[in-house]
Amino acid sequence: MFQFKQFSVNQDRCAMKIGTDGVLLGAWTPINNNTISILDIGSGTGIIALMLAQRSNAEQIDALEIDEEAYEQSVDNFENSPWSDRLFCFHAGLDEFIAEPEDEYDLIISNPPFYTEDYKTDNKQRDLARFADSMPFEDLIEAADLLLSENGIFSLIIPFKEEIGFLALAKDYELYPIKITRVKGTPTSEIKRSLLAFSRFESAKLEVDELIIETARHIYTPEYIALTKDFYLKM
Repeated sequence: MFQFKQFSVNQDRCAMKIGTDGVLLGAWTPINNNTISILDIGSGTGIIALMLAQRSNAEQIDALEIDEEAYEQSVDNFENSPWSDRLFCFHAGLDEFIAEPEDEYDLIISNPPFYTEDYKTDNKQRDLARFADSMPFEDLIEAADLLLSENGIFSLIIPFKEEIGFLALAKDYELYPIKITRVKGTPTSEIKRSLLAFSRFESAKLEVDELIIETARHIYTPEYIALTKDFYLKM
């Protein structure tokens, strides 16, 4: 079990455990007072949906998970949280979910699988959670375009090397970046991740910045502490 300040997360049945990417995305994603409905695509443990339940007053927080074990774990984690009345998980793939869309969402968020290399392992559950062919970026953008409310925000984390291609794909669907944060592990390491937030309207002032996680092993930067202190017990 992973204990946060306001909730706990069991992860023994999930292929992908709680990691920095999910926590960063859950803490960083822009939220405003008009965020009534949220969709988390590929919920895994449910960590991101739980963080957004803590951060927002959204009345409806839906999560989508294709893997049966992870889906059941998400459901348990939601039910055991302080916000069980606002959280709901669907056991379905993205293609099934968008086939008959019932709702629009003010915030769509995803920590998508993004290992695109050609190797696989003997663990099908872990491969499903890690490899981009189980949810290609184009499918994700198409779903966001279909399900996002007029003034909604689409937010995700991807490898930095995929950023330019993803921005171009999003533009094809008339989704425009409003905020980009590039993440480095240490001051001297390469940029590893891109946090991206999109809207349907082109922004005159695109916010672009950089986040460094630590200056040395377990010596976290003030910026990273400020971002995650509402969640991690020891921040």
